Amino acid sequence: MRMRIHPAAAAGLALTSLAASFVPARAQDSLESFSQITTPLKGSKVTSFNPIVTGEATPRNLRDVTCEALLTKDGQPMQHGLTWRVFSPIPAADGKLPLLATSEGGTAAFHLVPGEYFVNVAFGRAGATKKLVVPEEGSVDKQVMVLDAGGIMLNAVSGTDVRIPPKELSFAVYSAEVREDGERNLVMDNVKPNSVVRLNAGTYHVVSDYGDVNAVIRADIQVEAGKLTRATIQHRAAKLTLKLVSEPGGEAIADTAWSILTSSGDTVSESVGAFPTLVLAEGSYIAVARNKNRIYQRDFQVKAGVNTDVEVLLDEKANDQKAAAQDVVD
Repeated sequence: MRMRIHPAAAAGLALTSLAASFVPARAQDSLESFSQITTPLKGSKVTSFNPIVTGEATPRNLRDVTCEALLTKDGQPMQHGLTWRVFSPIPAADGKLPLLATSEGGTAAFHLVPGEYFVNVAFGRAGATKKLVVPEEGSVDKQVMVLDAGGIMLNAVSGTDVRIPPKELSFAVYSAEVREDGERNLVMDNVKPNSVVRLNAGTYHVVSDYGDVNAVIRADIQVEAGKLTRATIQHRAAKLTLKLVSEPGGEAIADTAWSILTSSGDTVSESVGAFPTLVLAEGSYIAVARNKNRIYQRDFQVKAGVNTDVEVLLDEKANDQKAAAQDVVD
């Protein structure tokens, strides 16, 4: 669980740039976006266990039970994307409730022996559970469950509008509440950009990682029932390629070991190669190159959304002049 952020990423924690980028989808698009599971409706019979009636279930004592789910109280029955589970209310030897029947798709039809059950419906990470009593005689009411669920679709840019390749982005969704130990409960990890995450309505804490060094942004996002919220997070970071060269624009020298330090001297990245590529949060850094028992270094700045090469020259005086020139431009 990655919850700590290096001090160099502190400048990227401002959330004001996020608020304007939360664009809810049109209401009529929400259900279609959520319903990506198109498994046909399936029914299941329960004959193995019943807490009230003993003996094998026969066609004479099985009762038809229909279950449907709504995204919101005033919504329409959902046709896709649901997973239904029927449990016994009496725990087994392992302490878990025995699973008696399942169904996937939309509205579910179960054939159950009279007795007591727990019915759970899941819609992605959203869900609801209720107790079900199946009578021996009389009508069996339709079981209607309100999920009070919505969804989020996450993406991110670097700087103002520089596109970030999806393979370099990942998101983690946490609960908004902070535990006594200062951590949050993980809801879903390794969420890919532009994928729909289905959640119960409420506030969630989202952590976005760009690359694998220190480009991390956090944001609290509100999930509304029946709606899909598209959130674009703005990373204050850039992608850099490191090169040890004999002259500006020259060919990168192989077998070079690299260390990237913050302005305070903390190491944030180490690598080996002629031109390693990495993503860094906006700020001031020192690039240290080691080649053939010689050490070369250069101060440099990372600006949000400005992807560039960082060249370290074999001539150390030239490095100092380049850093000074950069400070003047800044």
